Amino acid sequence: MEEQGCPRCKTTKYRNPSLKLLVNVCGHSLCESCVELLFVKGSGLCPECGTSLRRSTFRLQIFEDASVEKEIDIRKRVLRDFNKKEEDFPSLQEYNDYLEMIETIVFNLTNHQDVEATKKMIDQYKKENKDQIKKNLSKLSKDEEFLETLIEQEQHETTIRKMILLEEEKKEKAAKRKSKEALIDALMYQDRPAHDIISSHKELAQHEELEAKRATTAFSTGIKIGHRSDIVPLNKQETAQLYRYCPLVIEWCGPEPPTVDELYTDGYLRNIRTISDAERAGGFREALACHRALQDAFSGLYSFPNVSAPSPAKRKSFPQTAAHSPMITS
Repeated sequence: MEEQGCPRCKTTKYRNPSLKLLVNVCGHSLCESCVELLFVKGSGLCPECGTSLRRSTFRLQIFEDASVEKEIDIRKRVLRDFNKKEEDFPSLQEYNDYLEMIETIVFNLTNHQDVEATKKMIDQYKKENKDQIKKNLSKLSKDEEFLETLIEQEQHETTIRKMILLEEEKKEKAAKRKSKEALIDALMYQDRPAHDIISSHKELAQHEELEAKRATTAFSTGIKIGHRSDIVPLNKQETAQLYRYCPLVIEWCGPEPPTVDELYTDGYLRNIRTISDAERAGGFREALACHRALQDAFSGLYSFPNVSAPSPAKRKSFPQTAAHSPMITS
């Protein structure tokens, strides 16, 4: 990769780490010193391509490739006029065609391909959509309005936090100044030894600091910060029942499958593989897979919902067939 530097004075970032490169609409970069020298009258020609430029339109180059800066500048200028939203089109296909046209315009202007035809296309679009362009410029989209609201709210909260911190710092400084003045007065007017006065003053300061910590704000439950009680008071609310459990009712449309307890007592697990230690550690049991397989097997066996289910005595004949089924053996 080429060393980033000024093409006119040949100064590079390696020789001058503080070098500032500026770029203009033509996409060619110059260092800050060359810009001040060439555009001392406010306007001049680009030494690379001869494009007429103005000093006020130079900006700091952010990307290493100046062509990227040129594309960004062209894209901003194009999107200022091509500012339609998706809701302005009757179908998604037309909106996608509109976006593809914008990308084609940006590509042509960036790479100097069909520049005249592209400019004529832009002028024609401006004439045909003059009212729509003005309307969209004066109206922010919902997303932009939402983002602006979030930014304003965050700035307001930041300002409030700074004010609170400043007030706390002022109170702390005032308390320290008052404590210092009290210590000086005690040393001047009291007859006690100086080390006794200083030690008592330190104890008093520590006690006041501890009381200040205890007097801090409380949580929403009413417990103050630093409270050590294990009992958390609950706010009593005289309201209706918030939640009521309703057991799941499954329509089997077939014989009622055996319960998990019946799998152990009726011999369903006779030919089921014993679970491994890793499976047992994960909370699985042999009965879980077997119970699910039997549920799937029994579900939907009746073609007519009015046919009654078999009696429990007949249901006892199922274990041998179900236990030997390849669906649940492994």
